[in-house]
Amino acid sequence: MKGFFKNLRGDAFGGLTAGIVALPLALAFGVSSGLGPSAGLYGAIFISFFAALFGGTNTQISGPTAPMTAVSMLVIAGLIGANNGDVEKALPAILTIFLLAGLMQIGLGAIGIGKYIRYIPYPVVSGFMTAIGVMILITQFLPALGYYPKEDEAFVEKFKPQSEEVILDKILKQEAGEGILVLEDFKETIRRAEKITEEEIHLEAVALAGSEASGVLGSLKSLPRALSNINYLELILCLTTIVIIYGFKRITTAVPSTLVSLLIVSGVAFGFGLDYRPIEKIPSGFPEINFSIFSNFSLGAITPYFFTALSLSFLGAIDSLLTSVVADNMTKTKHNPNKELVGQGIGNSIAAVFGGIPGAGATIRTVVNINAGGKTKLSGMIAGVLLLIILLALGPVASQIPAAVLAGILITVGIGVMDYKGLKAIPSMPWVEVAIMLIVLFLSVFWDLVYAVGIGLVLASLMFMKKMGDVTARESKVESLSGAENNNKEKLWKDEISFPKELKEEIFIKHLNGPVFFGATSELQQLANQIPETATHVILRMDRVPYMDQSGVYTLEEIILGLEQRRIKTHIVGIQRQPLYLVKNIDIIPDLIPEDFVFDNFDDCISYLKEVVEDTV
Repeated sequence: MKGFFKNLRGDAFGGLTAGIVALPLALAFGVSSGLGPSAGLYGAIFISFFAALFGGTNTQISGPTAPMTAVSMLVIAGLIGANNGDVEKALPAILTIFLLAGLMQIGLGAIGIGKYIRYIPYPVVSGFMTAIGVMILITQFLPALGYYPKEDEAFVEKFKPQSEEVILDKILKQEAGEGILVLEDFKETIRRAEKITEEEIHLEAVALAGSEASGVLGSLKSLPRALSNINYLELILCLTTIVIIYGFKRITTAVPSTLVSLLIVSGVAFGFGLDYRPIEKIPSGFPEINFSIFSNFSLGAITPYFFTALSLSFLGAIDSLLTSVVADNMTKTKHNPNKELVGQGIGNSIAAVFGGIPGAGATIRTVVNINAGGKTKLSGMIAGVLLLIILLALGPVASQIPAAVLAGILITVGIGVMDYKGLKAIPSMPWVEVAIMLIVLFLSVFWDLVYAVGIGLVLASLMFMKKMGDVTARESKVESLSGAENNNKEKLWKDEISFPKELKEEIFIKHLNGPVFFGATSELQQLANQIPETATHVILRMDRVPYMDQSGVYTLEEIILGLEQRRIKTHIVGIQRQPLYLVKNIDIIPDLIPEDFVFDNFDDCISYLKEVVEDTV
C-alpha cells in the first residue's frame, strides 16, 4: 500500500489532467454511439477506474475510444432498428452484448492471448483505423449542419405508408402468437387495425426515417436534404469548435484544446441565450445498475451479435495493448499484456452493467497522464473518480452543452484517428499490402467493420503463406550433387563437400529450409518428381526446419510412400524436436523410416551409406 501512494502528487495531477481531457470525448462518444452522453460518461468513469485497478499497465488511462465507439454504434443501431426505434426496449440486449464482450476480454487475458495481439498485420490495422476516421467524419455531417432526419416532417411523411405496413405486420404476428388464424377471423384483425392512431403511425414513421438516415450510407443519402436545410447557427457553433481545437494547440498544449473549445463555445451559446440544440439530458446522481440486463435477458436477441461481441473484445484488446506499448516506450517500463486484458474486461463488464458504452486504453489520455506526472495505477483511478464527481456535481450544467459542439469535437477525432503514416506510404508499399489496406478500408466504411477486419486478416494470412511457400520453394530444390556442382542451382552445404563422387547418381540430397507448413506443401509435393530413376537413396536434410504443421507432415508422408514404391530408401538428417515429435506421432518413424535411418549429422549418414550403397552407374 505504501508503494501505491509513493507518487501521490504526480498521480493526482496526471489523473486530474487525463480526466479533464476525457470529459468532452466521453460525452461526444456517447452521443455518437446512439445511447446519449450519459452512456459515454458512465463508460469513462467505470472503465478508467477498474481497468487501472486490475490492469497490467501502470500509466494507462482507459475509456471510450473511436474504434470501440464505431463498432458499438453498429450494435446499437442494429438492435434499436430491430426494436422499431425503441431505445429502452433495445437497451437490455445492447448492454448484454457489451457485458459479454467484457467477459470475453477477461477470458482472452486468462488464456494468455495478450502476447499474440502484436501479430495482427499492419495493413489491416491501418485500413481499419482510417475507416474509423472516415466513418466518424461522415456520420457527423448531419449534426454539424444542424439537420436531424427524425425532426424533418417532410422526410418523415414519406415513411407513413411503410409505417402502416409495419404496424399491420405487428398485429398479424401478435395474432399468430395468440393462436388466432387470420384467414378464419378477419374481423379481429380489422378491429385491431381500426384502433391504430395517427400518433402510432407517426412514431413508427419517425423510427423508420431515423433508421434510413443512420450510419455511413444513411448519412450520405441524407446529405443533399441536409444541405438544403442547413441550420446556420449549429454549423457556426460546430466550425467555431473545430477552429478553436486546432488554433489553441498552436498557442499551448499545456491545456487540452478540446476542453477549451467546449467551455468557450458552450459558454457563449448559453450566456447569450442562443437558440441552439442541447445534448440529451444527463441524469443526475450516481449511475444505477441496469437490472434489465438480467431480468429481460433473451438469448435469441443477442445470438446474432455473438461474433460482434467477440470482435469488440478483440478490438478492445488491440486498442489497449497498442496504447500499452506507447506507455512502455515513454516510461521505459514493461506492461503485462494478459493482466491488461483482464483489467480492461473487468472495466467493460462493470461499465455495461451501469449502462456505459465499452472502451479501451486511450493513447492521447495516457500520454497526457504520463506527461503530467502519472506513474502508477492510482492516476487512472483518480481520472475515473474525477469524472464521477463532475457527473454528480455538474450533470445539469453539462446537459446544456450544444450538440453541434460535440459534433465538432468528433470531427477532429475522426481526422486525427486516421493512419496518415500508412496512407503516405502507399506509393512505396508492396501492391498486395496496399490492396489489403484498401479492401479493409472500403469494406469497413460501406459494409461491416467486423467482417472487413476478418476478411483482411484472412487475405493477409494467405499472402503471408504464399510468400513463405515461395521462399521455401526457392530455397529447397532437389539435385544430385553433380547437378548442384554443374548448374549451381543448390549450393553444397559445408559438410557435403567431401561427398563421394562415385555415388553421386545413386544418392540424392534434399535440402529443406524454413518451416514446412500448408502454404508450402504444393512445392514439397514436387520432390518425388525431381528424383531420377538412377537414385536408390534420398537424404532429407531437415537441419534448418524449425517447425512443421499437420499438412506438412502428411505431405512428407505421401512423398516417402511414393519413394518407397519406387524402391528408393529415405534417410533423415538433423531433424529438430518439433518435427521429430510429429513424424513419430503418425508413425513415419519407425514404420516408413527405421530409427537406424535417422541421423543427427550428415557425416554419420554418409559413413553408413558408403557401406550399403553400390555404384551402379
